[in-house]
Amino acid sequence: MLNGKKFKNNKFIYFICYALLAIIIVFTVNEYFNGLKYEHIKYSDFVNYINQNKISQVKIGKDKLFITLKSKQNEEEKILYTEKLNDPDLIQKLDDANIKFDGSSQENAVMKNIFTGWILPVIILMFFAKVILGALGKRMGSGVMSFGRNTAKIYAENETGVNFEDVAGQEEAKESLVEIVDFLHNSQKYASIGARLPKGALLVGPPGTGKTLLAKAVAGEAKVPFFSISGSAFVEMFVGMGAARVRDLFQQAQEKAPCIVFIDEIDAIGKSRGGNVSGNDEREQTLNQLLAEMDGFDSSKGVVILAATNRPEVLDKALLRPGRFDRRVVVDRPDLKGREDILKVHIKGVKVSKDVDLNAIAKSTPGAVGADLANIINEAALKAVKNNRYEVTQDDLQNAVELIIAGKEKKDRILSPEEKRQVAFHEVGHALVATLLKHTDPVHKITIVPRTMGSLGYTMQLPIEEKYLITREEMIDQICVMLAGRAAEEVRFSSISTGAANDIERATETARSMVTVYGMTERFDMMALESMQDKYLDGRPVRNCSAETASIIDEETLNIIKQCHNKSRELLKNNIKLLEKISEELIEKETLMGDEFMGIIRMYRGKGK
Repeated sequence: MLNGKKFKNNKFIYFICYALLAIIIVFTVNEYFNGLKYEHIKYSDFVNYINQNKISQVKIGKDKLFITLKSKQNEEEKILYTEKLNDPDLIQKLDDANIKFDGSSQENAVMKNIFTGWILPVIILMFFAKVILGALGKRMGSGVMSFGRNTAKIYAENETGVNFEDVAGQEEAKESLVEIVDFLHNSQKYASIGARLPKGALLVGPPGTGKTLLAKAVAGEAKVPFFSISGSAFVEMFVGMGAARVRDLFQQAQEKAPCIVFIDEIDAIGKSRGGNVSGNDEREQTLNQLLAEMDGFDSSKGVVILAATNRPEVLDKALLRPGRFDRRVVVDRPDLKGREDILKVHIKGVKVSKDVDLNAIAKSTPGAVGADLANIINEAALKAVKNNRYEVTQDDLQNAVELIIAGKEKKDRILSPEEKRQVAFHEVGHALVATLLKHTDPVHKITIVPRTMGSLGYTMQLPIEEKYLITREEMIDQICVMLAGRAAEEVRFSSISTGAANDIERATETARSMVTVYGMTERFDMMALESMQDKYLDGRPVRNCSAETASIIDEETLNIIKQCHNKSRELLKNNIKLLEKISEELIEKETLMGDEFMGIIRMYRGKGK
């Protein structure tokens, strides 16, 4: 870290501050209690007390005399003291008055008890100050003594350890960032023609797609210092601290220029300012300071701001205008080739067998992001170690995919014969309808082994090729497949169970999207009735219609579901013997792979049954 030495110096400064604070407190307390315990008198008054026989004891110090009066000897009263004058007759006066005296003064007693009176209290106060201030600092997100200081991690030129070779599956995003790297290397080339470096680039995309990794790769390629901080680190319990930290961050960045500043989850401080927000709102002050700093610094010095978010729609428009975040780089879910490239990157440090086919794994993980694929590789390696093998096989990778999708096999959940039979017909219903329909993906696996994520069995379909558009016919067939499990139960057992809950939920969601988002009904034609919110997160739909229209949407959705349900039921009624044949085979084996499943169908049709 570049700021390691500075951090050590800060620790020493904090130690000195704690020690001085403790000494001041102990000194103040001692002086206060000494003021309550001791009282100064004149030497003449001391002599008068001797003559009046009021003194019980005198302790002679270096420059003071400490006097205890007879009437106050056993009471919690002040001890009198006076200056020790050069009186040659002092000892004689004390002897004549029969007054006890000695040289073990109160001052010597204080010196003897200096550890308990000064050093020990100072140490105790320093300890409690450190504990209390440290706990308060954790609650506030930073140290109490670091008001206004940013908490960014600063990496030196060679400390990010990441370059563009370590980022796979995001070729378009990398191309958008190559110019920034080239400018940091060859700024004069751009300055000579009058071009300026983009002040900032906003990386947007779903979680786990590699936005932070890309930012580190840019810094690694450019070989410049890299400041990394989370947006939430600017938000403090004290008003004005976030703005102070923004100022401090940009000040440090300009000192280290050329460099890259990366703000992760910038939506924590960059949310759009609304009319109902108070002018003293901490987030608004922090955002205003960020906007001012981005306007104020000179991009020709080579300070580049990178930020990442998965909620770009909530960011303030002033933050997204040209001159601040000039570029928006979409870091989306990788396609088939991208997933295969990501798997190749993550499998570099893993020992694998020669039969491993990463293309097959990539095909079986549509929609997976880089973090998911890295997890699959790691789970496969753990599986190999568990089975006492020294390399990862294709089966390990396939099992890891199933583990991520459906969870582990739940071996302690034993189904009764009736339940097992019903689950088997349910899953074969999905698979058989998927095979009988035209616009569906091939069946890869059918199993009735319970899983930890709650499923008693599942049917896995894998696409032959990557698709970016879905037709209405394909969506109708998908809904038919989802509802085929329940249809199989109705056809075979003339009863229904709770096992279709997830199928019903997914089918309803798809049918509603056909009506409200994709304009696939005659009733509403191409009218947008819902809009997607947080499309990079859960993609929740937001209704853009009246309550009356919503009621009609429900009717249209129900019509689609009924149509698909009836279609699935008719297909299974017409192929009831094939349904029973495959189900009996599944009950016996518990798991059927796609080729076994298709082999039964071909054999059945070859016999003309």
